[in-house]
Amino acid sequence: MIITRPRDWSRIIENLESIGARRVFLMGCGQCATVAHTGGEPELRETAERLGEAGYEVTGWTVGEVTCHLNGTKLERRKHQEAIDAADAVLVLACGAGVQTTADAIAKPVFPGLESLFLGTVIRNGVFEERCQTCGDCVLDKTAGICPVTTCPKGLLNGPCGGMWNGMCEVLTDRECTHVRIRKRLAEQGRTGKGTLAPKDFSTALKPGAVNIRDRKDER
Repeated sequence: MIITRPRDWSRIIENLESIGARRVFLMGCGQCATVAHTGGEPELRETAERLGEAGYEVTGWTVGEVTCHLNGTKLERRKHQEAIDAADAVLVLACGAGVQTTADAIAKPVFPGLESLFLGTVIRNGVFEERCQTCGDCVLDKTAGICPVTTCPKGLLNGPCGGMWNGMCEVLTDRECTHVRIRKRLAEQGRTGKGTLAPKDFSTALKPGAVNIRDRKDER
């Protein structure tokens, strides 16, 4: 899931003031931002209250099922068309993909209410860790399901750096070295080792990414 945090409030106000907006519609997300407690119903209510205290009128709000789903966001637009039409701007409490999807679906100035941080794993409620950089050249098959590119602060592929001490990371001193973890898990699984990994091919990371599953079906 995409992990987000609230955007600095002064930047939000600056965005609204830049177009002279006084009436705002709020859009949240029922998936990632809800789980991260940044863009669910409680956060939208809190934002609406805060905007009201700052002298803005909130014309309405909605928590879309998946804000980065274009057709779903268009459906939310139709459900709340009157409130959106009455607004000068739309403030989106979702990841950057959700903001851009909303901007595609709604012909109003759209501003982000959150900052997108990383693709994360939910450790437990309210605790998230970055485990993947979506690099397009996965090595997890050789590293026992632990990504050295992401979880090693230095992104080292083939073993610990010289700063590792007693199995602990030099940078994140409260954490076990990623490569120690990899070796331990490989041993526990009775695997001999990952060998030497080739340099990462970062050209496989699609920027901007685009995948058309329909074309794939046609090919088959």
